[in-house]
Amino acid sequence: MESKTQKGTALSRLGNMELQFAKIIWEQEPVPSGELVRLCRERLSWQKSTTYTMLRRLCEKGLFVNQGGVVTARVKEEEYRAMQSEQFVEETFGGSLPLFLAAFTSRKKLSSREIGELEQMIQKSREG
Repeated sequence: MESKTQKGTALSRLGNMELQFAKIIWEQEPVPSGELVRLCRERLSWQKSTTYTMLRRLCEKGLFVNQGGVVTARVKEEEYRAMQSEQFVEETFGGSLPLFLAAFTSRKKLSSREIGELEQMIQKSREG
């Protein structure tokens, strides 16, 4: 099985349509492939062949698995978002979360609620 870093690299290349498709699966999983075809026809105006081509591509990237005609996620949406965030901070700020937060807060004032949430995250990280 791929490591998170390998998955993050492959998944970072998801385009807009790939991400829309992935969201359908995350919302519906486990989803029978026939139902996935119907959902993609309704929501994306895709033909059956387009749905299966996209499914095969994202299965090859390690995001989903199609076993016995039922599609499930190997990478949950939350994990995908975390990997994307980590990669952004790594590439843009040399992996420094403080540099990211300094850049973010230089243009946007944090609310008291947001500051409280960040303090809770820091406390959990100290304990963990």
